[in-house]
Amino acid sequence: MKHAAGTLAFLARCVVVGLAAAFVIGLFWPGSGERLRARLGLPGAPAASTPAPAPASYADAVADAAPSVVNIYANKIVNERAIKMYDNPILQQLLGGTLTTYARREKTLGSGVIVSAQGYVLTNYHVISHAFDIQVLLYDGRVAKAHVVGSDEETDLAVLKIDAGNLPVIRLAEQKPRPGDVVLAIGNPLGLNQTVTMGIVSAVGRQLNSSSAEDFIQTDAAINFGNSGGALVNAEGRLVGINTLLIGKDANAEGIGFAIPVGTAKNVLDQIVATGHVVRGWLGADYTFVPVAADSGLPAAARGALVTDVYPGSPAALAGIQPHDILLRIGNDNIRDPSDLRRRESAIKPGTTVELSGLRNGSPFHTTATLAERPPMNVEAAAGDQP
Repeated sequence: MKHAAGTLAFLARCVVVGLAAAFVIGLFWPGSGERLRARLGLPGAPAASTPAPAPASYADAVADAAPSVVNIYANKIVNERAIKMYDNPILQQLLGGTLTTYARREKTLGSGVIVSAQGYVLTNYHVISHAFDIQVLLYDGRVAKAHVVGSDEETDLAVLKIDAGNLPVIRLAEQKPRPGDVVLAIGNPLGLNQTVTMGIVSAVGRQLNSSSAEDFIQTDAAINFGNSGGALVNAEGRLVGINTLLIGKDANAEGIGFAIPVGTAKNVLDQIVATGHVVRGWLGADYTFVPVAADSGLPAAARGALVTDVYPGSPAALAGIQPHDILLRIGNDNIRDPSDLRRRESAIKPGTTVELSGLRNGSPFHTTATLAERPPMNVEAAAGDQP
């Protein structure tokens, strides 16, 4: 036993002496450890990770993305109501004015993004809605006449087709943007074509209309009238969103703009090119956030969606869903909040039967629902201006 203890003590002294020697050698001969590893053929010590410095310029990203951004000029016939006054002063005094409707021609400015070598261009629906003539100005100065392949008012997206060769196609981002990421907005604000502004992603997953499956990117990059349909790109020049609206100074707001995520835009593009329209699943219920009492001990952002209304004859009604039910799961996916549920049900193909799980009066319940196709919705730009 004494022999073993002595051996351990000897080894401990050797380790201490070795560490002290290594410290002295490293202090007076820095880099000797790396040279010894190299001579013995051993791998070097891992380098400490340092954050990549921010680029001094984003010119390369702009040069990569800007040629894919086009200017859109749409001619529309706008019907307006007015009071027609009589020329004869006696008739004017007796009859007053009459309500009439007259048409006037209006030209709107916008932007678009070339997303296919076949000539498909993504833009905003409100830029080209009710237009009888659409002209697209390319980066190299060419002008092409465009026709509408299809549009989706709910996401405010439209797909145009132009006949032109040698088109620069924008690259799509593979990763979703995160708050704090640098982004660049490229477009045609106020007719100043190929204007670039810089900002960051302020937030993601923004929903301005509770009845639709919105998932906006919020950014403080300057967006003005004419930017609609233009590109929001990351620091590598890859498309992360389609600029669509802003909250203007009328609401005492500064630097609050919104873009449609590229994943949503790509899904709309693929469906419109394939079928001419977008099909969405629909449960037929309205939702809100699950209320949590401050003294309940539960986290403030409780998961799930609280059912506020169920449409008669809808899939939700046929499945027995009731107001005040809390939905926690749809299919194999947990429900985070009402907007998450909207997006998930919209992505499910109509006619698909899914299982729904939740709480009713505090007790678990399970049911199945066969989703229908979402009916047309009257979508308005909630709380924002269309640039």
